Amino acid sequence: MSGPESSFAPRRQGAGGPVFTEAWHAEALGVANVLTANGLFSAAEWAGALGAALERAAASGRPDIDATYYDAVLEALEGLIVAKSPATGAGMAERVDAWRRAYLNTPHGKPVALSAADLHDHGDDEHHHHHHHDHRA
Repeated sequence: MSGPESSFAPRRQGAGGPVFTEAWHAEALGVANVLTANGLFSAAEWAGALGAALERAAASGRPDIDATYYDAVLEALEGLIVAKSPATGAGMAERVDAWRRAYLNTPHGKPVALSAADLHDHGDDEHHHHHHHDHRA
């Protein structure tokens, strides 16, 4: 990462494969970009938070793959929102958990809707995690 501008770019630059492996990867970077454009935090603050999250991931031995990178994007984004907008941040953990439950409760191949969060909860059982959902809500 060479500067604040590059911290809004996708991890991959599209040399033969998809730029984003999951739709939420693009959405997370898009949210960071919009919040920066609207002044919640600066591009330099975003780059610093993302860099720190990536350093923590590397220090903990996480591999340099898309999942690690975008987990760091979420960590940085959530941390900045909590720091810069405590009222928004206070309800964020609950909303993130609701989306997690909705994702786990949605049959493979179906669009994820927040209303699915209340169907039934698989708890922390990772065996129910599905891939390739349509993440439009």
